[in-house]
Amino acid sequence: MNEAPTAEPPVVCARCGRTAPELPLTWTCSVENGTREYFCEECARANIRAIEGRLDSSWW
Repeated sequence: MNEAPTAEPPVVCARCGRTAPELPLTWTCSVENGTREYFCEECARANIRAIEGRLDSSWW
């Protein structure tokens, strides 16, 4: 019952591929086609209008 905790994989930006060891507060999360995707601060800022318009990331 006392199993060692497994390490979480790093978080990856779905747009540019940037990684972070844990989810930064400045990243944006989106659910597209039932899959949760994360976008780094730079990608989110560059595409904020499309994100707020609920457009899939494939569109932008």
